[in-house]
Amino acid sequence: MLHPENPAPATPDHPVSDRVREALAVTLRGVDELLPEADWVKKLARSEATGVPLRIKLGLDPTAPDIHLGHTVVLNKLRQLQDLGHTVIFLIGDFTSLIGDPSGRNATRPPLTEEQVKANAETYYKQASLVLDPAKTEIRYNSEWCDALGARGMIQLASRYTVARMMERDDFTKRFKANTPISVHEFLYPLMQGYDSVALKSDLELGGTDQKFNLLMGRHLQAEYGQEPQCILTMPLLEGLDGVEKMSKSKNNYIGISEPANTMFAKLMSISDDLMWKYFTLLSFRPLDEIARLKADCEAGANPRDAKVLLGKEIVTRFHSAQAADEALQDFVNRARGGIPDDIPELTLTATDEGLGIGVLLKQAGLVASSSEGLRLIEQGGVRVDGEVVREKSLKIQRGTFVIQVGKRKFAKVTL
Repeated sequence: MLHPENPAPATPDHPVSDRVREALAVTLRGVDELLPEADWVKKLARSEATGVPLRIKLGLDPTAPDIHLGHTVVLNKLRQLQDLGHTVIFLIGDFTSLIGDPSGRNATRPPLTEEQVKANAETYYKQASLVLDPAKTEIRYNSEWCDALGARGMIQLASRYTVARMMERDDFTKRFKANTPISVHEFLYPLMQGYDSVALKSDLELGGTDQKFNLLMGRHLQAEYGQEPQCILTMPLLEGLDGVEKMSKSKNNYIGISEPANTMFAKLMSISDDLMWKYFTLLSFRPLDEIARLKADCEAGANPRDAKVLLGKEIVTRFHSAQAADEALQDFVNRARGGIPDDIPELTLTATDEGLGIGVLLKQAGLVASSSEGLRLIEQGGVRVDGEVVREKSLKIQRGTFVIQVGKRKFAKVTL
């Protein structure tokens, strides 16, 4: 268990060089808040003067096995700071996952089981390594120090924060006013996340805007334990494909970093022209002045589709390869022209002597969620069989092999 020490003596300020200013510019790219900015500049200047890299922390609870592009917003920032020579700590919250993060919740979040946490954690870092430099990343699990606290240590930790301060948290305040239950264990989550910063002696902690309360807790507890408080950096939450809700697998508006290249590219091409610029700022590694030129060209009349292609190819190349990106672009063009992609699924269905109704076929082929949806799409002219638009909802498909198309992007080769 960690114990309080005498406060660290204040270090004299070091001169702010051009290199420090450049590092600050890298830090500030696309961020929502950097608090306190002046302290971060001092830390950067001290690091340059002493040659000691800063310790930069990101904690992720493995609540699901897959990482999507929304998660990579903070991972990208970590990589940028890593490339400046600082130490990145990728913290897997195997202990805090058992509590359940109440951030942004209007109800108690059910904790995960140890088995779920272990299974999810196995794939988390492997996927994060597609963004981070594994050779320069320190991987830690917060069970290292949280388990060691014990009941006595937990009580001592809880004494360092008041209930009144805890209730200032927005989601707790709303739930309290609405008479929605708040479990005592939920108060422990921000305390444990803050204690992670004490254990790791972090200089900077990153998180989404919904994590601000937890990040500030780290500053508070570091001061309580006699450490120099960390700075905090919050990144905007990335909207998903719908352009409204935060990217989330549960909302089915996500782009997974392990998805096939063609799927990833097509999803990126589907985002709105306005949202594209936020994706460029938060996901692209292109210089900001280059992005600004692309935006100015589009405002002057250039086709935004061309800029979106550049974004799509960059992201697909990062998580697959340049060849996969080129092939994904060609596949997208073929689909847009009504061509048939090379990688469509093939399946065999059972039909009676009278054939199989088109609505049932579409559902069984996995091209629509229900037969009624398929019939609605037929009314709208959105269904083709071997390239011919289906006009009759009563159509029965006889035995044979056919290419079925729904909309511009869904295909299946069906044998009856």
